[in-house]
Amino acid sequence: MPAGHSTGRSRRDGPRARRRAERRRRLRRTILLGSAALVAVSATAYALLPEDETTTAAKGRTAAQADAPDGEGTDAAGNPLPQGGAKSPEAAPSPAAPSPQAPSPSPSTGAPATPGKPGTFTGSSASGSAQGKGTTRRWRLEVEEGSGIDPEAAARSVEAILGDPRGWTRDPRYGFQLVGAGQPVDFTVKIATPKTTDLLCDVVTPELIGETNCRVGHVVVVNLKRWKEGSPQFSGSVEEYRALIVNHEVGHEIGRGHEGCPGPGKPAPAMMQQIKGLGGCKSNAWPFDANGTYLSGPPVL
Repeated sequence: MPAGHSTGRSRRDGPRARRRAERRRRLRRTILLGSAALVAVSATAYALLPEDETTTAAKGRTAAQADAPDGEGTDAAGNPLPQGGAKSPEAAPSPAAPSPQAPSPSPSTGAPATPGKPGTFTGSSASGSAQGKGTTRRWRLEVEEGSGIDPEAAARSVEAILGDPRGWTRDPRYGFQLVGAGQPVDFTVKIATPKTTDLLCDVVTPELIGETNCRVGHVVVVNLKRWKEGSPQFSGSVEEYRALIVNHEVGHEIGRGHEGCPGPGKPAPAMMQQIKGLGGCKSNAWPFDANGTYLSGPPVL
């Protein structure tokens, strides 16, 4: 073929080649534009996604802090407490919206007294007639809650002891009257558990802790243990020992002091501390014998 001449096929191929090249350029532009659009969409989604997740996590942490029991989770400032962390957002229930009409109860709100609460006393409502010829001392009986003692029955028991002809009313200088709740009194008889008795009586002597009775001011404190069981040093019945408790402590209320054993084989005075031993005397619960003789002993200074 002479130089400088092209074949007819070459002429036909030239336009097609240009068209193919143009199509390839358009395809590249389309791909580039599509890629750019995809990147833009991804960026937008990426920008939106953290905001939603952050909000959800914050809500989850708030719920966990509100529901965490005392000593767990975080404090009011959001600081972690040593006992453990807050619940995860997934485990935390959604916090309920607070109701302004139903605020949380104040810790200072009082509750009804719990039955059997130690150190709390219930007074007897029983009342009676004056006993004895002397100046009447009005008294009331109270029992510690949870002691299992019926205050009405106990009041009648003490009333019978004080009115017994062997009791203090045998002396014409003394008189007593049981009054009910709300009435003014000259002294109170309290039946208390051993622990409360120790507190009221300020017992510090080791051998007397949980064992003794006492009078404090114008309060006669009767140890529940002694009221129910008597004393190993006393040979009589529980009822007789109750009489000794009442006569001894009420004896202090009317101004009597301690007395010792008058001699071996003789009745121990009611004002003797028989719980510490009888010293050779015989157990006795009453200030007077059946004949009206005062059963005395040497004063204990």
